[in-house]
Parts: sequence; C-alpha cells; structure tokens
Amino acid sequence: MAVEPIVLLSALEHHMYCPRQCALIHVDGVWQENPHTVKGSFGHKRVDTDPPRVERGVKMLRGIPLWSEELGLSGRADAVEVHPDGTMVPVEYKIGRPHGRAAAVQLCAQAMCLEEMMGTPVSAGAVWYGANRRRHPIAFDDDLRSLTLETIAQVRVTLTSQLLPPAVDDHRCNECQLLGHCLPDVSGHPERVEHYVHLKVLSCDS
Repeated sequence: MAVEPIVLLSALEHHMYCPRQCALIHVDGVWQENPHTVKGSFGHKRVDTDPPRVERGVKMLRGIPLWSEELGLSGRADAVEVHPDGTMVPVEYKIGRPHGRAAAVQLCAQAMCLEEMMGTPVSAGAVWYGANRRRHPIAFDDDLRSLTLETIAQVRVTLTSQLLPPAVDDHRCNECQLLGHCLPDVSGHPERVEHYVHLKVLSCDS
C-alpha cells in the first residue's frame, strides 16, 4: 500500500502563487535566494526567536510546530495567540503586500491543524504584512476551507506525480526567486522550446 506524501504548509502558499514554483521547490529541491526571500527569512527568524509574552491577557506563542494526521500536513505557525477564553488565533507574518489568497490558504491549513491537535474550533486568523504594516483578519469560512482542501489535494498530486507543471510566463515571474531555473520566457512557450531543440539538432549534425 502506497503511503501518501506529507504536504508541507509552506507548499500550499507556493502552489497558490505558482504550481510550477511549488514543484521546483518541493519536488526538484530547487532553491535560490533573492532580496525578497532573504528579507523574509530574516523577518521570520526574528518572529521565531521572540519569547512568549502576554499582552492584555492574550498569550502569544512563537514558531509553533503543527501537523494533521487526517490531512497529511506538517509545518509550523509563525505565531498563535491564545485568548483568555481559550480561543486560538494563528498569525502569519509576510514582508510584502497582499496578493491573491495564497497566505489565507496557508493560514487556514494551520487552523485545521490546530483544530485537530487541540480538539477545538479555530474560526479566524490574521496575516500581518510588513509592506503596509497592517494586520489583515482572515475568516475561515466554508469557501476558504474548501479552497484549502482543494489546494492540499493538488499539491499532493504534484508530489506523487513528480511532474513539473508548465510555466506561466506572466507578471509573477519577475518577482520569483526561481526565475533562472524556471526560464519561463522559454519553457512557457512550446514553440520556442521546439525551435531551441531544432537549433541544437542542427548544430550537432553540422
């Protein structure tokens, strides 16, 4: 009986940003730093190393390991707020600005892990964006939970198939740290790949 691969929580955000980026990182093991990832890593180190503290009765826990046996998830939360009534609120820290629902899906998956681990519902979380220095509340409604489950399934298919999705070659690519590995201006256009291969064949025959 085949064992289904564990999906890392970080892979969900990568997949939501770009399925090819997710496969390059989590299937091929490719990684390349750029200014965005360096700033993000530095920011997360500061978050992870901050000691637990209590503010206005709310306990803030940092770098919490998370997992779900039911969903096959593993990862960690940047922070989890524990309120006096026992309510838990996962908080994710991002250096940039909001883009799409990638962070919301990652955060919702964290909430699902917390629900399984602690046996209590988690109805909302928050993402703090460094670019505008604002905290954005996220409600874990049925729509977001369905999207999160769908994304988990899609990432697991990618991990199982070991196939690299096609490149998109759009506005996301210029900000991607894997631009030099992905080569979307070529791989995203089959006609260019065919032309490149044709030229290689001609050079070998000459």
